[in-house]
Amino acid sequence: MIHFPQKHPRHKKGERGQAIIIVVFSIIGLIGMTSLAIDGGNALVDRRRTETAASAAALTAALTRIEGGDWRSAALATAYANGYDNDGVSSIIEMNTPPLSGPYVGNSEYIEVIITSHLDTYFGPVIGIPQVTNVARAVTRTKPAEYGEMFGGYALVSLAPHSGCEDAHRKAFSIHDEATLSLTGGGIFVNSDNTECAFKEYGSGSIRIQDTSPITVVGGADILKPELISPSPVQTSAVPIAYPPAYQMPNLGCATDAVVDELTGTSMTAGKWDGAEDFPPIGVNHLEAGTYCISGDVLIEGGTTLGGDNVLLIIENGKFTVSGNASVQLEAPRSGTEKGLLIYMPLQNQQRIALNGNVDSKFKGTILAPGADITLNGMDSDYGFHSQIIGRYIEVTGQDVIAIKYKDEDNYDAYKMPEVFLSQ
Repeated sequence: MIHFPQKHPRHKKGERGQAIIIVVFSIIGLIGMTSLAIDGGNALVDRRRTETAASAAALTAALTRIEGGDWRSAALATAYANGYDNDGVSSIIEMNTPPLSGPYVGNSEYIEVIITSHLDTYFGPVIGIPQVTNVARAVTRTKPAEYGEMFGGYALVSLAPHSGCEDAHRKAFSIHDEATLSLTGGGIFVNSDNTECAFKEYGSGSIRIQDTSPITVVGGADILKPELISPSPVQTSAVPIAYPPAYQMPNLGCATDAVVDELTGTSMTAGKWDGAEDFPPIGVNHLEAGTYCISGDVLIEGGTTLGGDNVLLIIENGKFTVSGNASVQLEAPRSGTEKGLLIYMPLQNQQRIALNGNVDSKFKGTILAPGADITLNGMDSDYGFHSQIIGRYIEVTGQDVIAIKYKDEDNYDAYKMPEVFLSQ
């Protein structure tokens, strides 16, 4: 029997070295993947924290500047509370007003906060990434208080942020029956976000704006007869305004009681009216100049007359009703803190204002009732309302032409409260 020698496998020269190299590169790859998972995750978390801190610091700076404080120190304190101490190594905080870049360069109403964060990695140095840098930028706008006409000079303003479409629910703005609204000097603004019927026209209600003023609606419009609405189409999807409105509301009162003239019985002095009976008392058809603080209802019945020059009626907790065929001639004060304000219902008074009258009726001055329903019903007067009319819900109805002629100089101006916006 012949035996052949058994062959043993031999490793080629260098195979062991190659295996070591493969293992080393595998380890480096694993470290790279670990670095990506751990250090990348930490970098993402830090980026979000940096963005949050920059936004918070910018908002704090804006609020503090409006209040007259040291906004830079306030912004640094907010950044520190969020983990960025501006030590020049791990974090750097820059603050600029006006911003140094972007669309608001040169506008000192804006504050820019930039936070740069340097985050050391755990496994990154093995693959040449010892540090990750995140940069976050936030810009805020500080809009100071402004004194001037309210709500951009719109003559008719419905403030309700939400509304319904049917009669069982309050409609933000509606015009119906055969009412015609003739408006000069300012448009209509409807704040409701109802996408279907924030503005609603039905029946044969019509609107004729006599100049270039718009009809502006935050939500949508439901118009039965577009040919009766001018201008058309109605502007929808507008930017909403805050509710309650960001205006400084009147802070007025009465030091003395309102008193009826005992000699005539037809005139009365300004002051507080306690609501023991409706206002004005029976027989009174003339209001002397001044402010009337009325607790209870105002009722001006058909066939009666009420006049007053330089008067302000504050309806504290009741409703205000003018019936058809009443003759009402009221004009707001022409000077002082109450200049241009004719009828005022504080926000907490959510009763109704229903305004009617005859061909001789006239109202001059702002009707401000931010929490109330306002109904304009009739009053086929050529003079009509030289007023800005502001309510929560507004309904226009009846059979007549209702004239509204708005001029800023005839109406009430107010302070719009300071505002802060996070712009970027």
